[in-house]
Amino acid sequence: MSHPTFAISRGRPMPLGVTYHPEGHNFVLMCRHGTKVVLVILPEEGNEPLAEIELDPRRHRTGDMWHVRVSGLPSTFRYGWRVDGPRTPRTRFDPSRLLLDPAATMLSDGAIWAGTCEVDPQRTSRRSMVHYSRRYHWDDDAPPLTPLEDTIIYELHVRGFTCHPSSGVHHPGTFRGLIEKIDYLKWLGITAVELMPIFEFDECNCPFVNPETGERLVDYWGYNPIAFAAPKAAYAASARQHGQNREFRDLVKALHAVGIEVILDVVFNHTGEGDDRGRTYSFRGLDNELYYLLDEEGNYLNYSGCGNTVNCNHPVVRDLIMTCLRYWVGEMHVDGFRFDLASILGRDRQGRLMVEPPVIESIAEDAILADTKLIAEPWDAAGVYQLGTFPYGRRWSEWNGRYRDEVRRFWRGEAGLAGQLASRICGSADLYQNSGRLPRHSINFITCHDGFTLYDLVSYNQKHNWANGENNRDGTDLNYSWNCGVEGETEDPAVLALRRRQVRNLIATLLISQGVPMLLAGDEFLRTQKGNNNAWCQDNDISWVNWEFAERNKDFLRFVREMIWLRKRHPALRRRRFFVGPLHGADPRLSSVGPFPPTGPVRPDEAGLSGLRAHPGYLPPPPPDVYPGLADIHWHGVEPYQPDFSPTSRSLAFSLDGRFTGREHDPDYRIDADFYVAMNAWEQPLHFRIPPSPTRRPWHRVVDTALPSPDDFIPEEQGPVIEPGSRYTLIPFSMIILVSRM
Repeated sequence: MSHPTFAISRGRPMPLGVTYHPEGHNFVLMCRHGTKVVLVILPEEGNEPLAEIELDPRRHRTGDMWHVRVSGLPSTFRYGWRVDGPRTPRTRFDPSRLLLDPAATMLSDGAIWAGTCEVDPQRTSRRSMVHYSRRYHWDDDAPPLTPLEDTIIYELHVRGFTCHPSSGVHHPGTFRGLIEKIDYLKWLGITAVELMPIFEFDECNCPFVNPETGERLVDYWGYNPIAFAAPKAAYAASARQHGQNREFRDLVKALHAVGIEVILDVVFNHTGEGDDRGRTYSFRGLDNELYYLLDEEGNYLNYSGCGNTVNCNHPVVRDLIMTCLRYWVGEMHVDGFRFDLASILGRDRQGRLMVEPPVIESIAEDAILADTKLIAEPWDAAGVYQLGTFPYGRRWSEWNGRYRDEVRRFWRGEAGLAGQLASRICGSADLYQNSGRLPRHSINFITCHDGFTLYDLVSYNQKHNWANGENNRDGTDLNYSWNCGVEGETEDPAVLALRRRQVRNLIATLLISQGVPMLLAGDEFLRTQKGNNNAWCQDNDISWVNWEFAERNKDFLRFVREMIWLRKRHPALRRRRFFVGPLHGADPRLSSVGPFPPTGPVRPDEAGLSGLRAHPGYLPPPPPDVYPGLADIHWHGVEPYQPDFSPTSRSLAFSLDGRFTGREHDPDYRIDADFYVAMNAWEQPLHFRIPPSPTRRPWHRVVDTALPSPDDFIPEEQGPVIEPGSRYTLIPFSMIILVSRM
């Protein structure tokens, strides 16, 4: 079938997808094993094809690339591919199915969230789409290029962030709705938003029903992509006018205008086609044995836990991944990527881990991606755990799962965690330093989308996932949480007070730790999921950010914001390098390298000392009998310089010298404040003797998590003076932060 007004010519074999030229639209599809390829052109509305163009393999094929140029097409149209090929256990060709283009940058028929769940139960309506409107004007948009060590990440779900009626936006659940919240994000102080998956996915592809309500559940999180380069149409208020690409660009430009970067949570390790029982959207029908890892019988190797595993290191698949990443950076101005289950990107065709995975190297070395932030989730669902050892690590930061677990365990009162906690606070040198990496390679987090919210972490000992329809079997049982004495909601004032201390402790620890902090949206005002730690299928109040909590818990929101801005004001909390080892000939116990922290001061290197001595604000160290030497960091216990890293310890204290921030050679270098932090995760009060400030400046109390708002955080210039040598009592499960300013 053809259309009389369409002119067909050979076309060119690159680039992938559809490109427009004055002489027509050029279509390119990679299909190695297909023997018959048909391009189907459809109108913007309706399913009667405008043309079905069978490609001649002699005329329209170059190598494995099928291509054709079509002239005379309308400015908006839909299209798909029909492919036939040999029938083997490893192939799944079906010429009756109209397939999506893997390189499509827009899909049709997805404007309404879950709109096709009932009317199109087989999900056969989604089509690749071309829609040309006026050219997008980026104006003077440029990436903020915030240094990683200065970055504060805020993870959010585009739909869930504004879908709740309390959000007060005009376009809830959309990119435009998120734009309406930018003033709030700027006020809060974060520097980057990490958007949970916005690749097109099929939210209807969820088999479960809420047993309590009978409600059909959906794939709310979206970690099952069907098109790697197409923004989710249902996340755009203008999707009915095919405006999702423009609206996403508007979001990026608006965030950049206030200095906030955009990081995408990307899923290249598997697709939404699932296993043998899953639906075919594109990859399986185009070239099943090329795009997926298969065994000899053609069964899918499942390292993702989602039914299939993408054959990421095949050169063709690698090229597709790179094409999509370059599109998001070059055309959409995205600033970085967090790679879901990134260890899968290191597997070969048999599923074995590679020493130098080509796709990970390609991403790390690509010129277009050179300024982007690359964040790996350094594990997969099949037991691989590469924290601290992710390939090409100097280019990659990592989600630090040990940070999450050890901070949680310390603050719930486990004994013997003081040493591990100290290593996490110092940027996890034991994980990163020996490979030449820096604190910025550690993405520190206590909560994320996967697991308990911050409030639930201190309110539930057990998961409560009954609403997910899997008989509470889903989700992890290893939460390292503590309900503070009562499971779930309570009116007990003692329990509520302890929970408030605990959430302050956790947030304060996160924001004074070296590395890159990441917060979960809504945690800053104690959003709850009622104990659900795997809310992937909950498109309702369980997952949506309820903005009423921002007013209800405004005291805690204030605390979080003040902690964020404290971090932003002080480079001592955002060091560019690790606390360095001892000077030549010094006591080796002073080294900070290793799984446990030192028992004495960690000394700056000689280059840092030379630069410091030349600084007009240099203060020589006090006599040894007053203070035990010049150092980056000093460890303490309840007595100064006597830390307790024993198996029974439940406390930690340290002081930072504000003269050493890793920025001593910057032209605008200035001496920062000193910090003293003491933590008590024991069930009894502890009385800490306060050491002198490293620079002999007076201490001012800024934070005491045991005090009610607003005394839990007092501005630095207003905080009460705390005298060196005095005793400060920390009640059970509390911490203090003192600051010593010029």
